[in-house]
Amino acid sequence: MKFFVDTANLNEIREAASLGILDGVTTNPSLIAKEGKVDFKEHILKICEILSWEGASVSAEVVATDYEGMIKEGRELARIHPNVYVKLPMTKAGLQGTHTLSKEGIRINQTLIFNSTQALMSAKAGSTFVSPFIGRLDDIGHEGMGLVGEIREIFDNYGFNTQILAASIRHPLHVIESARLGADIATMPFKVIEQLLKHPLTDIGLANFLKDWEKVK
Repeated sequence: MKFFVDTANLNEIREAASLGILDGVTTNPSLIAKEGKVDFKEHILKICEILSWEGASVSAEVVATDYEGMIKEGRELARIHPNVYVKLPMTKAGLQGTHTLSKEGIRINQTLIFNSTQALMSAKAGSTFVSPFIGRLDDIGHEGMGLVGEIREIFDNYGFNTQILAASIRHPLHVIESARLGADIATMPFKVIEQLLKHPLTDIGLANFLKDWEKVK
């Protein structure tokens, strides 16, 4: 499973990259806005310079809602850096944009997926990633993890190469279940990556080792 960090904060991205487990970054207009007044394209380029290795992925989202606007923005974003993947929303215009841009060789992360038919249509249109929003489904009383399992089964049935990117992850259990159900990627806030590192028995064990070592000294 690939690990992406869901942030636009450069310090968080650098720290996650230093762990040796980071494969990509996902951003959106809300995350960019949290960084204050920044030049959007320049900021995406800075993220790409941190994740400069071949195969890394940086998802940058369009803000246009019409087809022509999405195509224009998508092409501009793709020119920023070879590691940019263009995020398009799962709307009619977004699906049309996925079909057009993917045929041009631009890799698409179709975002705001909330049911398996949306994921199926996105894959047929040529998306590289589909992003089911697990946490937001949980928030309204639906089981987000069930959607990941449904998409995995459908994609396997028909041999789609589109990867499942589990998004809107809120806690370590979401990561574990996404991995168990066969999601290709999990994107998560940096705080969740930190939580994945921790276990109380690890802390207790290390404290005991150090205490015993002091006795030896």
